[in-house]
Amino acid sequence: MNKKNIISLSGDPASGKGAVSKILMKNLNFGIYRNGEYFRKLASSMNMSLEDFGEYVKDHPEIDREIENSAKKYAKEHDNFIIDARLGWYAVPESFKVYLKVDIDEAARRAFNDESRKVVESFSSESKYKEALIKRFNEENERYFNLYNVRKENLDNYDLVIDTTNITPEEVALIIENEYKKWLNL
Repeated sequence: MNKKNIISLSGDPASGKGAVSKILMKNLNFGIYRNGEYFRKLASSMNMSLEDFGEYVKDHPEIDREIENSAKKYAKEHDNFIIDARLGWYAVPESFKVYLKVDIDEAARRAFNDESRKVVESFSSESKYKEALIKRFNEENERYFNLYNVRKENLDNYDLVIDTTNITPEEVALIIENEYKKWLNL
């Protein structure tokens, strides 16, 4: 398979994909393509929470297909960028495929304290956020399996897996940069 100068960054909700991708963009002088941002915009434009929009998308698989196809199309026309997307590894198999894991309690803490998420997600406690994250993770897995017959949590799909629970986004980005450079030279 031909390799492209593209890093697909996937992972658990609140695993640090956004923070890490910003660091990688700066350090590698890469652009970015964010599927999650597009998903959030669609939810917001329909005045729906992410949870409600996730339910809506179950009955409208064309939305998932549109999102994944847009990433694939972008990758055909661009190089030197990061795909921040749950199925970026699937949409662009010639990319360096990274999965970020995080402990669910830490994910809930991060998400609950992230002001940017409150536009489309509002929960009264970390425990409520945790419930929502688990539900969203499971629903996405089911949707993706039904649509594409893939499991995003199958770690065999990735070139690199990092647990971000106890390390900083800067440390994660450094690991990715080093492993990406090795991958390019294989």
